[in-house]
Amino acid sequence: MTNRQPVSASDAPKAIGPYSQAVWSGQELFCSGQTPIDPATGRLIEGDVTAQTHRVFDNLAAVLAAAGLTLDDAIKCNVYLVDMQDFGAMNAAYQTRFTAPYPARTTVAVAGLPLGARVEIELLARRR
Repeated sequence: MTNRQPVSASDAPKAIGPYSQAVWSGQELFCSGQTPIDPATGRLIEGDVTAQTHRVFDNLAAVLAAAGLTLDDAIKCNVYLVDMQDFGAMNAAYQTRFTAPYPARTTVAVAGLPLGARVEIELLARRR
C-alpha cells in the first residue's frame, strides 16, 4: 500500500508521462512541474517568458484547486529556466502570484525543457 494519494485537475495539462499532476503525502501536496501548456489545446502557448510564467501559474493553480488549496498554501517553489537572461521577467511575473511572506524558492538554469518551454515550475504546498 502506498501513502501517495494522487490529485488530478481536468483544467490543467494532462501528465505526459508516468507521473501524477500532484500527490498528497500526509498534509503536504507535491505538485509536479508545470510548463506553459494550454490545457485546452495541449500545446505550448505563444509568447515570452512573462506569458509563459503566467500560464504555468494558471496550471499550478488549477492543480492546487483540485486539491482544495490555493497558491497561498505554497511553501516552496522550484523554477527552471532555459536562459537566466529571463530571470527578471520571470521574477516580475512570479511576484504577482504571491503575497508576503513569499514561499521559499530555488531558481536554476537548465539545458532544455519539454516542447521548447522557457520556464517550468514545481511546488510544494501544505494543507493548513
